[in-house]
Amino acid sequence: MKKFTRIVCIAFLIIYGLASCDSNVPKTISTASSKESKIDSILSKMTLEEKIGQTAQRGKSSRVKELPEDLKDAVRKGSVGSFLNITNKDDVKELQRIAIEESPNHIPLIFARDVIHGYKTIFPIPLGQAASFNPEIVKQGSRIAAIEASTNGIRWTFAPMLDISRDPRWGRIAESAGEDPYLTSVMAEAYIKGFQGEDLSNPTSIAACAKHFVGYGAAEGGRDYNTTNIHDNLLHNVYLKPFKAAVDAGAATFMTGFNELNGIPASGNQHILKDILRDEWNFDGFVVSDWNSITEMIHHGYAKDDKEAAEKAANAMLDMEMTSTSYEDHMKELIDEGKFSVAQLDEMVRNILRIKFKLDLFEHPDFNDNKDFLYAEDHLEKAKKAAIESTVLLKNRNALLPIPEGKKLAIIGPLANASHEQLGTWNFDGERERTITPLQAFKKDSLSNFEFSEGLSYSRDRSDKGFVEAIKVAKSSDVILFFAGEEAILSGEAHSRANLSLPGAQEELIDKLHKTGKPIVLIIMAGRPITLGNILHKVDAILMSWHPGTMGGQALHEIITGKVSPSGRLPVTWPKEVGQVPLYYNHTNTGRPVVPEEFVQMDSIPIDAWQSSLGNTSHYLDVGYLPQFPFGYGLTYSDFEYSDVSISSENIRIGDTIKIKAKITNTGKVSASEVVQLYYRDLVGSITRPVKELVRFKKITLEAGASENIEFECTTEDFLFYGTDKKWIVEPGDFTFWVAKNAHDELNSLHLTLK
Repeated sequence: MKKFTRIVCIAFLIIYGLASCDSNVPKTISTASSKESKIDSILSKMTLEEKIGQTAQRGKSSRVKELPEDLKDAVRKGSVGSFLNITNKDDVKELQRIAIEESPNHIPLIFARDVIHGYKTIFPIPLGQAASFNPEIVKQGSRIAAIEASTNGIRWTFAPMLDISRDPRWGRIAESAGEDPYLTSVMAEAYIKGFQGEDLSNPTSIAACAKHFVGYGAAEGGRDYNTTNIHDNLLHNVYLKPFKAAVDAGAATFMTGFNELNGIPASGNQHILKDILRDEWNFDGFVVSDWNSITEMIHHGYAKDDKEAAEKAANAMLDMEMTSTSYEDHMKELIDEGKFSVAQLDEMVRNILRIKFKLDLFEHPDFNDNKDFLYAEDHLEKAKKAAIESTVLLKNRNALLPIPEGKKLAIIGPLANASHEQLGTWNFDGERERTITPLQAFKKDSLSNFEFSEGLSYSRDRSDKGFVEAIKVAKSSDVILFFAGEEAILSGEAHSRANLSLPGAQEELIDKLHKTGKPIVLIIMAGRPITLGNILHKVDAILMSWHPGTMGGQALHEIITGKVSPSGRLPVTWPKEVGQVPLYYNHTNTGRPVVPEEFVQMDSIPIDAWQSSLGNTSHYLDVGYLPQFPFGYGLTYSDFEYSDVSISSENIRIGDTIKIKAKITNTGKVSASEVVQLYYRDLVGSITRPVKELVRFKKITLEAGASENIEFECTTEDFLFYGTDKKWIVEPGDFTFWVAKNAHDELNSLHLTLK
């Protein structure tokens, strides 16, 4: 019998091998072709109403405990393609059962959720993760988020947000990777690879959604949902780059922005959705609107009613409508009137079904609801590491940090024990009960010596009733740890701010604490840069921890006590005053660029001065021309020396590769990490080029006294830009390169001529 079985197995392998060799088509292409055939078969059986149903994304109110019967009936009829914000596992299972067993063509549903920076185990906000300058941290975080979220049947997340954000007034800067297109592109790939894993069919993988396509982060005045005007060269050279990286990384879905772009709302913009995303980039996933953004085109003044909004969105190839019902209500009528076609609808449905097949929902619509995946020890450890690497040391006068053992600490401030606020914006499923705050972390440390007084009960608190006790605690301490910032609700969608200083009476309390004469460590938890002009000179050290997530308190404890050195770097330029914004490092020059030696500050202008430019250039009379802190800036508990900086050739031709080398030495006394940054400038172009552009970076960790030789490799393709003839070009000419610590550092410059 064993011999017979062996013969059968061998025969099977031979036949299978012959069948596989019978075609020269790779397996992946063959599988894709098979899926397309299955999609064709399903489409051929679907009624018009069922096709329209696939374009509908629905949800239910969190206040409604039971699944409404009309929602179940809609699934039975095939009138729903996806759900969002269904958080009850039993509801997910029941709706999926109805779709598979009772709907006309047994098409599974996709369940979606905003899983932005963690599901249960919450990682730092995306702006904070970008500050890590470590894409592996981002990839691990999104992988953990996918593993945890998939235990609730969630197979689609509305992340990553890839909007270039140059204005910290905009609340959604917290969800971004900052101002730089290269850094955002690197993080885009990391997020997508993490969420989607090696294969979307893995039950722990969830489909990523690159949002908001496109230009949403350029909203005028930093006011959410506002107008954006971005000329074509800027659109391609800055704002589109991370989205192209998302397509290249295999992002399953895209989401349109709420904004209009150059007069046309994104949800009805054929140029970006069809011409660029589909025709130029060959994106084959599907596009979903943002919440009601199709019907909001009426408010924009781009559509007169729901029907016209549906017509414009559908003809722009927006595949799925989130929450509003213009497709459901008017698509059939539009087809009957010849304003839209069945063939176009088929293409939309094809895009949606393709992702459902990639998620393997037809074969395996069920999910593993193992609660052991939530808050797993490894997940918490990685969340702590992410919070450590995201934290940026902005100031450290007289090496106040780390705090030596034995010092008595005063822990003060509204964010010292704010478990909910610590989790940050756009966090729906994290639990404050699982959050470790800084106060809790110090309590767990048996060697710590501290007293606690919050001083203010929340970030916007204007009452001084807690000041007396806080000052008393401060006076009896050696060092004050003041935990300041914003509550989570003060950043994120629809939470723009005109004033970026610390809210409430935080500055007043810091002033009182400063007068005690005790050194102050300011630890900021916020969703954006905070203007510090009134208090910068009153504090001795500053840590920016953003909103650091579940393990943020433990991470900060380890940084403050010196168990680890902070290693984050700013992913955004930090302004001195709101009046400087938008402020970003990669701007183009003016005809009168700043000459530092000629700068005249407002208070230096003579009385009755003759009306003239006084030798001044492009800057503000009161705050000058520099930011508070530049892009890429961050300190550690050590020092690093750059030497032996070289370039492989000073003369190259188009298509050549260049190598730039440097020796990095830790000249300090402790192990620490350095983010080595490579910038370049194309000195003369057919359109003006930025004064600097980040083109590579590398994060390294060195023990005290150790050195590492690093090498960056670039090709001339890295210097392509979108020109006036609407083509990507690289032009001969002179270039300057900097191996630098931040965007303002110009010590290690190199020169190259491209012939």
